[in-house]
Amino acid sequence: MREKAVIVVQARMSSTRLPGKVMMPILGKSLLVRMIERLQMVRHEVTIVIATTVSNEDDIIVLEAEMLGIPFYRGSINNLVDRHYKAAKIHGADLVLKIPSDCPLIDPQVIDEVLDHYFANREKFDYVSNLHPATWPDGNDVEVMTIECLEKAWQHAAQGMQQEHTTPYIWENAGKFRIGNVSWSSGLDYSMSHRFTIDYADDYEFIKRVFEELYPAKKNFSCDDILELLVRKPEIYQLNAHYAGVNWYRNHLDELKTVSAGQTKQAPGELTTA
Repeated sequence: MREKAVIVVQARMSSTRLPGKVMMPILGKSLLVRMIERLQMVRHEVTIVIATTVSNEDDIIVLEAEMLGIPFYRGSINNLVDRHYKAAKIHGADLVLKIPSDCPLIDPQVIDEVLDHYFANREKFDYVSNLHPATWPDGNDVEVMTIECLEKAWQHAAQGMQQEHTTPYIWENAGKFRIGNVSWSSGLDYSMSHRFTIDYADDYEFIKRVFEELYPAKKNFSCDDILELLVRKPEIYQLNAHYAGVNWYRNHLDELKTVSAGQTKQAPGELTTA
C-alpha cells in the first residue's frame, strides 16, 4: 500500500522579527503563494496542507489557502508540534514533511532528494532530514518523518523549545528514533554562508530580487540557478549576507545536545540570549 505523504507548511502572521512576512508581495503574489508554487513542483506525490492558528489575524492565511485550493488546519498558536501532528493526522498522513513557511526559495529537487533517500531506506529510518548536519544554503530545510515518529514527539515534547520548533524532541533523542541525514552531493557546505530564508527585512529584499531575476524566464529555478545568479550579481548576495548563519539555534544552545556554537551565530547588534 502506498504511503500518503503530507507536507505541512506552518504559517502565521505574528512573526516576531518580521510580522506578516508570509503575505509580503513577490511579483504580485504573496510569499506564501510563491512558496506553495515551488512545493507543487515536487516530483513525488504529496498533499500540501497549510497549518495556521486559531488567531483572528490568521484569517488572511486561510483566505490565501482557499484561493489556492490548498487544505488548511487551524490549531495552537504556540504549540507547533501539536498543530503539525493534528494537521497531518486529519489529512491521513503516513509520512509527514516539515517545510517551514519562511523558505520560499526552497528547491523542489532538494525535497525530492530527501524523499528518495527515505523511500530507498524506509525500513531503516523513522526520520530523515538534510539538517543534521545541514549543508545546503539555509532555506532548503526538509524534514521527513513517519506519522508514528511525529506522534511520539507530540506525546512527549516538553513545553518551550521542543513544542515551539516541532521536531527537536526527535533529533535530540537518537536513542529513541532511527535518524538519517542527506548531505549536499556537491560536497560543499553553504549552510552558514548563504541565506535563502526570511526573518528580516533584508532577507525579503534578497528573496524579492532573486524572484525578479529568475522567475520570469524559469519558474522552477533551482538552488544552483540562485548560486549562479549570486556569482554574476554579488550585490544580491550582499543584501542579507550579514545574517548568514543566524538561526533559531542561537537562543537554545544551553538546551540542545546535538547543536554546537559553530552551527549558529548572533544577528548583528543582537544580545546573546543563550
